[in-house]
Amino acid sequence: MTLSTSATAPAPATLDPASLDVTRIRALRGPNYWRLAPVIACDVRLGALEGVTSAELEGFTERLLDALPTLRAHPCSRGSAGGFVERLERGTHLPHILEHVALELQSLAGGEVHFGRVVPSGEAGMSWVIVEYEEEPVGIESMQEAARLVRACIAGAPYDTVAVTRRLRRLHENSRLGPSTAAIVEEARRRGIPVRRLNSRSLVQLGLGRNLRRIQATVTDLTSLIGAEIAQNKEDTRRVLEHVGLPTPQGGVADTLDEALALASRIGYPVIVKPLNLNHGRGISDRIDTPELLREAWRVSSELAEQRTASPRLIVETFAEGRDHRVLVVNGCVVACAERVPAHVVGDGVRSVRALIAAANQDPRRGRGHAKVLTYLPCDGPTEEYLAHRGLTLDSVTPAGETVFLRATANLSTGGTSIDRTDEMHPDNVTACEMAAGVVGLDVAGIDVLTPNISVPFRENGAVIIEVNAGPGIRMHTHPSEGTPRNVAAPIVDMLFAPGQPTSVPVIAVTGTNGKTTTTRLIAHLFRHTGVTVGFTTTDGVYLGNRLVIEGDMTGPFSANVILSNPTVDVAVLETARGGLLRGGLGFEQCDVGVVLNVTADHLGLRGIHTVEQLADVKGVVAAVTKREGHAVLNADDPLVYRMRERTGADVALFSTRPAGQNPDFEAHLERGGIGARIEEDTFVLHRGRLRIPIAAVRDVPLMLGGAAAFQMQNVLAAILAAYVRGMRYDDIRAGLLTFFPSPALTPGRLNVLHLGQRRVIVDYAHNAAAVTGLVEFAGRLEARRRIAVVTAPGDRRDEDL
Repeated sequence: MTLSTSATAPAPATLDPASLDVTRIRALRGPNYWRLAPVIACDVRLGALEGVTSAELEGFTERLLDALPTLRAHPCSRGSAGGFVERLERGTHLPHILEHVALELQSLAGGEVHFGRVVPSGEAGMSWVIVEYEEEPVGIESMQEAARLVRACIAGAPYDTVAVTRRLRRLHENSRLGPSTAAIVEEARRRGIPVRRLNSRSLVQLGLGRNLRRIQATVTDLTSLIGAEIAQNKEDTRRVLEHVGLPTPQGGVADTLDEALALASRIGYPVIVKPLNLNHGRGISDRIDTPELLREAWRVSSELAEQRTASPRLIVETFAEGRDHRVLVVNGCVVACAERVPAHVVGDGVRSVRALIAAANQDPRRGRGHAKVLTYLPCDGPTEEYLAHRGLTLDSVTPAGETVFLRATANLSTGGTSIDRTDEMHPDNVTACEMAAGVVGLDVAGIDVLTPNISVPFRENGAVIIEVNAGPGIRMHTHPSEGTPRNVAAPIVDMLFAPGQPTSVPVIAVTGTNGKTTTTRLIAHLFRHTGVTVGFTTTDGVYLGNRLVIEGDMTGPFSANVILSNPTVDVAVLETARGGLLRGGLGFEQCDVGVVLNVTADHLGLRGIHTVEQLADVKGVVAAVTKREGHAVLNADDPLVYRMRERTGADVALFSTRPAGQNPDFEAHLERGGIGARIEEDTFVLHRGRLRIPIAAVRDVPLMLGGAAAFQMQNVLAAILAAYVRGMRYDDIRAGLLTFFPSPALTPGRLNVLHLGQRRVIVDYAHNAAAVTGLVEFAGRLEARRRIAVVTAPGDRRDEDL
């Protein structure tokens, strides 16, 4: 397919394409305001193009469809692609066009993306364009290129779509997880195990906190470093296997060509030469029958080893005949076996080897590297050299039906194919391969065996184990060219997480306009009081136990990752503020308890949030991502918060500060057997339907300051519910409440009462109208002859809020 722009008819001179200004392109890596999954979001300002449609731009639709003809057929998020073309012809606005172009470019790069939205930001002249993404770099680059392409189509300027598409495909291939890692991640997600990508390659975390495990392809955090070192050194591997009587080729290590010649003479020709510690079959020679061939093979292999910064020492060993098999051993058990066939083509008596390779590479299953089920067949210098040893060239035409091999080794990374042989393995061979993995010391091992027939015991047909591989690729087992696919990711995940073993830790997310930090700290204190290690994040910083580990406003995805990626954490309590959620999305996919305290006017006018209702939609994301088997703890007195019960699939637990009988919604919830908490007769009381459990008297809870700090009621009730729904005993909740004091040590800057002689100074973080009101009411309840207030407000507030 050729993509290009015709770019013949210029746009109206009065319309400057540069008016289309796309800024703040960012990846939201978790659930967010727009979607409960990752998206690319950007701000779009149109300037002079505001209100202009595609129908008003002469030639625009033709130029766009010429550049991206697949827009005519690619599915989109709303209706059929044909419908989008019709809208282009009738006239649609530029932000919607950007949305579709960005999605289409990602699709051409190899992604499967469909969701897109254009949302008014509430700010004059600006919209948000939101599209899903699979790979973050591809999503961001596609949005940037979409803007360039649309500007080019407005101006009638040239745009090289072919080059852009090629670059995006390379970026997609380089960004995506490798096939082995992807298979394990897919299996983990099927089981509901949290997955977190830790770098731009294949380092991945499965699970959270104390129960997390890490993988990189099939190397796990259980993989023995010594085992991997032995596997990396082919000579060490051979010696270890020999020591337990497993069949290996005869041979040794040579530092010089003379040593290699002497070694070959001693063990007898034919032999092969291979680098001591290269993988993927690199540097392994073809069969060597004479000293002259050995000299040439030594030169080629040693040069390759030096290029790869590998050891210059080479192995010379007996040439073993047989079909190449890879046996996968996981946790001491054989789980799959594949016969690997070197890259090859089959002659037809008409076409050259070069033409046969080109035709085979048209197979849609083939791609670069590990991007697809099969890798492109090689047509390069090593291919020409290999063919030359057999008296062939790339231009040779071979008889119909004759197999022409292109490589000596059968690695999939050089175009090889695989045939599943799992069910054909002889039980004795299964035992031998399991022994090989065990003596090398690998949890996941790929055993390379040369044997004429895997169903015959090794000792009966001269089979040999030629290598043991750490971190073996599993694509040949999950997607064999022939035979039964094997879900070998399942036993790897079984090894990492034994049946019944937890894969996560309790995650409690706390949001709201006021009280988040105090509630977060109180919940963390309640759990810490039971002896577990609690990691929590607040506006003050990230804490592990009671130790501050990172200082600053830590209420976004970065700080959540710090806690959830720490293998010492038993419980995570995460203050979740609107800023981090809008900038980068949530730092987690799901939580066990989602606490929403209240929604009042604060930070309005920032990042496109202009109304309290919009602010409630932002904070409601926490309720929406609460697990179905978890609990959403909601304020029954706040209509915006109470309405969030409609967004969550979790059980709802309500709290209310109103006296009994004064909140009909709360009363109805208890009548239905729901969980709730409120104050009755100056006592914090838990309810489970008709069951009533007094927790502690208001005056005895230090945070309430004798009952004067009425605004703390919500925080205490929410914390009680969060602890209760996570199974904490009543006595432990009570003990935790009675030992949590509003002080610079436990609640720095939150209702700290300092005694200076006869005077008291109250320090509080109150920074919006509702918080200041609560603080002033609290001061009014304290006995004093005189009260002085010093009020500050952040500068990022609207004038009316100040």
